[in-house]
Amino acid sequence: MTDSGVLATWFILVAMSESNSGLVYRPEQKIAVLHASVGSGHRVAAEAIAAAVEHLSEICVERFPSFNADVTVELFDILDFGRIRFDGDKAASMFTGPTRPIYDLTWRYFLTGRLIWGGGTVWSHIMFGAFTRWVRENKPVAVVCTHITAANVAVGARMIARQDYSIICVPTDYEIEGMWPHRYTDIFCVATESMAETLRARKVEEERILVTGLPARAKFRVGYGKAAMRELWNVPPNKHIALILAGATLPRPYVNLRTLLEKALPQLARMPDLHLLFMVGRDNDYARHLQGVFEELGVQNASIISYTEDVAKLMAASDFAICKPGGLTVTECICTETPMLLAGQAYGQEKANVRLLTSLGAAQHVQTAGELVEQVRYLTLPQSGRLAAMSVVESYLRRPDAALEIGLAGLDAALSPKDPDHALRHSQRPFLSFYWGHKPAHTR
Repeated sequence: MTDSGVLATWFILVAMSESNSGLVYRPEQKIAVLHASVGSGHRVAAEAIAAAVEHLSEICVERFPSFNADVTVELFDILDFGRIRFDGDKAASMFTGPTRPIYDLTWRYFLTGRLIWGGGTVWSHIMFGAFTRWVRENKPVAVVCTHITAANVAVGARMIARQDYSIICVPTDYEIEGMWPHRYTDIFCVATESMAETLRARKVEEERILVTGLPARAKFRVGYGKAAMRELWNVPPNKHIALILAGATLPRPYVNLRTLLEKALPQLARMPDLHLLFMVGRDNDYARHLQGVFEELGVQNASIISYTEDVAKLMAASDFAICKPGGLTVTECICTETPMLLAGQAYGQEKANVRLLTSLGAAQHVQTAGELVEQVRYLTLPQSGRLAAMSVVESYLRRPDAALEIGLAGLDAALSPKDPDHALRHSQRPFLSFYWGHKPAHTR
């Protein structure tokens, strides 16, 4: 769905409400968007959705004088409500440190087959009573969740506080973990049809599944000219530009990628037709380390870029990206049609991302420094045509309006009349809820 298509759909819904045949609007409607600071992708997705909801509601206020819903969007890190404050960077070490294989086995096999996690009040009772208190005091009409912890806490708080808000879950990878509260979620917004098939096996009804794509920030919906962007970033116009996404808010998820890159750097530095753009985010220590490595090795074909809001323009200036297979990172590459070299061993949800993207031809996966160097050489051969082919695949995969579609779904669910007899809103409040699902379509 295009930007104009999303807005047109929303305008129709608002017009229906004006004739009292559709949505019912009340003033002071609060929507919470929850993420967890385990890596940066969940937060970025939540920010994109929050901005989309605000954008849609503001346009409707301008277009429809009778639109009387004062929609307020609040963005939270669910870990801030915890009884014990978790360090998200340390939590991310589960899939970057020595416990990676254990995490991988857990992700692939725990509650992903016939026995399914339904939801319950366990997280809210034990760890997140503060969020339940927030729900009682603020009475949100919807909670949008981009992390499984946030979703489970939202479900528990709704049960305990006996509130009647909608819960919209947005998994931020290309497969669905077993610990999402499947039974008590109003809407799942997923990236692909294969993810929808996973949900069907978990007895999620068709009307609760929307294939929207993953939410990218608004700047990734804009097309930028390569030549102009190269001039903007002062990069060589006649070389292959490799954008290396090696940093963000939290450094821990990038440890393995950085180690692999440092091993490959001596050979990459000897490629005369290649220029490396190292994006390090806010990690100033890593930037200083990189500069020292460049000086030690005499690297002349590399630049360091610190934190910037213009990642979409950087991608537009580049021929391909070298990155880890995080859900939001690869989604942003797809939106800008930037071919990807997914570097390093992948575990858990990142393994699922690798499988999907490589099977479709949108990316290549390398696990060692030698493989990385070999693939860079192959991709930059004038006669290979591989970069162009990968970009074509991404042009079919890209859904840059996903955040708007999710925002529309959130507003629709939040402001529509609730059915008090719906199965999701019965009076039971289980501490733990499991159920028996169908045979999964996909094995992991």
